[in-house]
Amino acid sequence: MGRDVVSAKLDVIFKKIFTENRDMLHDFISAILDIPSEKITEITITNPELPPESALGKFSRLDLSLKVDDKLVNVEIQVKEHADYRDRTLFYWAKLYTSELKSGEDYGDLKQTIAINIINFNMFGGENYHNEVVTTIKDTGEIFSDKFSIHFFELKKISRKPNPKNRKELWLQYINADKEEELAMIENTNVPIMQKAVRVIYDMSEDTRVREIARMREKALHDEATYLREAMEKGIVQGRAEGRAEGIAEGRAERDDEIIARMKAIGYSDNDIKSIFGL
Repeated sequence: MGRDVVSAKLDVIFKKIFTENRDMLHDFISAILDIPSEKITEITITNPELPPESALGKFSRLDLSLKVDDKLVNVEIQVKEHADYRDRTLFYWAKLYTSELKSGEDYGDLKQTIAINIINFNMFGGENYHNEVVTTIKDTGEIFSDKFSIHFFELKKISRKPNPKNRKELWLQYINADKEEELAMIENTNVPIMQKAVRVIYDMSEDTRVREIARMREKALHDEATYLREAMEKGIVQGRAEGRAEGIAEGRAERDDEIIARMKAIGYSDNDIKSIFGL
């Protein structure tokens, strides 16, 4: 039986790996965006901070925001499926796109902005694990703007058999790995950067503090999913108004208050709650 290992599929581990190992980050971005490594001259992490341990019990968004030469890139791991995930990724793309334009600057100064979503659920039909969303003219297919790009990588469609000649798949298999046996297969490809990446996971798995951070984060994500599911089951997210009109307003209101209190306890802001509840 293999040893227990932490998984890069957990956002806090993913972010820790790539903020602390810049050579791995460079290779990952090169592979995932099909940019030749030698053409990437600089990668700057604009949000390298990890929340303190005391905050890990609360829900927060642990994405990785980068400047890759003249591009803005955001990488996010999403384990649980959310009904509004497409809208959410559009919202975060738009925020990043406009984030650096200062008052008085030309719109032409806006940078190409790329959102990378690595998701642990299937969003699209077909067998392709990688889908890129771009803007095109409906009738002609002409690209409207090359500044818009959102990538989705569906981990459940990734092969479990590593191919040393496909660096993109190797990185996604690495992120998807939950067991030592899966990491060993990646290590046995004899690709140096992937061998280092596997050693990083092994070292983290031996670190008691890192394992506790991972445990707390998993609990926070589980709690978030549980409370959202309860909200859905009680008709709060969908059909809330209709439910009240059917004469169960009083009981539903009490349940609303209970779930709202629990969601605040794990770190949801008032604006987040208003959005979820349609207030």
